[in-house]
Amino acid sequence: MSIAQHLEEVRQRIAKAAVDASRDAASVQLLAVSKTFPAEDVRAAFIAGQRAFGENYVQEGIAKIATLADLRSDIEWHFIGPLQSNKTKLVAEQFDWVHSIDRLKIAERLSAQRPEGTPALNVCVQVNVSGEASKSGVEPAEAAALAHAVAALPALRLRGLMAVPEAADTLDARREPHARLRELMNKLRADGLDLDTLSMGMSADLEAAVLEGATMVRIGTAIFGARDYSH
Repeated sequence: MSIAQHLEEVRQRIAKAAVDASRDAASVQLLAVSKTFPAEDVRAAFIAGQRAFGENYVQEGIAKIATLADLRSDIEWHFIGPLQSNKTKLVAEQFDWVHSIDRLKIAERLSAQRPEGTPALNVCVQVNVSGEASKSGVEPAEAAALAHAVAALPALRLRGLMAVPEAADTLDARREPHARLRELMNKLRADGLDLDTLSMGMSADLEAAVLEGATMVRIGTAIFGARDYSH
């Protein structure tokens, strides 16, 4: 199957999940995660109507943005991986979104390094909702303090929360961590933060995420295929 056909399948999964959740499918944005896949695959997805793409690795993402410079005004580039301090400048200069803010220092650097005259950088605070040692993200109990601090920074626009929940075998088990993230965002909104984005749900659990209120699902494998990390 082609990338265009895979994209259509994913869109249909989102639409069905939205119906099951009594939601408008248009309330769920599809973020195509193109990490490890070549720029020509991104171009194929673009031709098939996809406009938002997620990258996990700074150098790879920057190279892809340069290769696809002719599409730059129409593509929304999202950085979704762990971000080190020495890489924040490139991300602040080149990306439209950062989903993986898990400490204030990173947010402060992105704010200071965002070029003048460019729109505010859209950011999400990443929360470790499943408590996995191997996962990035702020602890849920510390998320509110970080979110308020990030929201106060110039050159950034705090949009919401992101999580990479632990894999689970049943729909109910997959829904639980997504529900925790939704509840956390509702608390932050009640506390005065203007948030509109729940970035959660991947190829294996997008249905659970949409049922629990995801506004953006990050889908890679179901669009581009299995990843080859050997290079």
